[in-house]
Amino acid sequence: MPRRRIVVAGLGDTGVLTAIRLARRHDVVGISVKPGLVSGQEVGSRITRPNEWSRDYWIPFGKFRGLDEVRVVHGTLTGLDTSARVVDVRHADGIETGERYDALVISTGVRNGFWRRPTVQSADEVDADLATTHQQLSAAESVAVVGGGAAAVSAAANVAGVWPAKQVDLYFPGEHALPHHHPRVWHRIRRRLDELGVGVHPGHRAVVPGASAVEQIAAGVVNWSTGQRSVHADAVIWAIGAVRPNTEWLPDDLLDERGFVRVADDLRVAGHGDVFAVGDVAATDPLRNSARNRADRLVAHNVAAALVGQSLRTYRPRTRRWGSVLGVQPDGLEVFAPNGRPFRFPAWSIDSILQPWIVRRGIYRGIRD
Repeated sequence: MPRRRIVVAGLGDTGVLTAIRLARRHDVVGISVKPGLVSGQEVGSRITRPNEWSRDYWIPFGKFRGLDEVRVVHGTLTGLDTSARVVDVRHADGIETGERYDALVISTGVRNGFWRRPTVQSADEVDADLATTHQQLSAAESVAVVGGGAAAVSAAANVAGVWPAKQVDLYFPGEHALPHHHPRVWHRIRRRLDELGVGVHPGHRAVVPGASAVEQIAAGVVNWSTGQRSVHADAVIWAIGAVRPNTEWLPDDLLDERGFVRVADDLRVAGHGDVFAVGDVAATDPLRNSARNRADRLVAHNVAAALVGQSLRTYRPRTRRWGSVLGVQPDGLEVFAPNGRPFRFPAWSIDSILQPWIVRRGIYRGIRD
């Protein structure tokens, strides 16, 4: 049987894993605005320890052994013709081309704050972005983190851990942070924030400025719609979960009212048997949890099955978020199960077992040094 061509639109965390799985039996084309995997994970360590973070979460595509047979296109997606089965791409050098497909996987993710932006960048520009953010925070005496999700909590904890002399405050609108995790998780993390000296301020709903302000770290004043006095900080980190899907290039009939890709429970796009979506861009469930729950395996299976007329598997989302919250700390890595129970990788195991064997070899099928 001839090999089919599959286009994976977006090579973030989930897109890379999907492309690796599909490339073993199909011709795969991956399209990315970055020259490598620039992960959206572990924001706290990204901004406080960028060199360590880059080793594990900013990886050029050429280092992935599983991508050796994948043709990677560096550019921006500009359109999709589902009838002709062609996606349009504007390459990093400005040239525009069309990529034909037998099956399409949409994994373009979302915009979110300063750390997830769909801009075309070179490797040097990615490095400069990481360095600039780190330098801004290093120079700040006071840091205000606005938001109650894992990214906000991680940012506050890691800034306080790396720079204990700074004044670090975390503001969020609810009674507690991490509302989509099991309550046990927040109880445990709150104790850790107290130990680090982070000021924790529930019941603060921010007056959100324009998108350009939210997508950068800068000195400024935060105003509250809940009546509290305004707060000034040398660095304000906006991590309010104001995600916007990267779907401007897609026809409206593929999208829901918020711009996310409408999918059935087999991750096929409604009305299009040869188009799938996975990750944060896919409207799988209220939390859009398919990336966290390793649905790359399911979507790769279903794409291959659909091409030969076999039955497809069903995606079953979890009702709570789970996984790491603070990232690697001096005493190791704590990972929370969906029931809120923690499991710890001791510090000695991170570089000797977790990263080289479980992540690089097990999950990614080999990453070159």
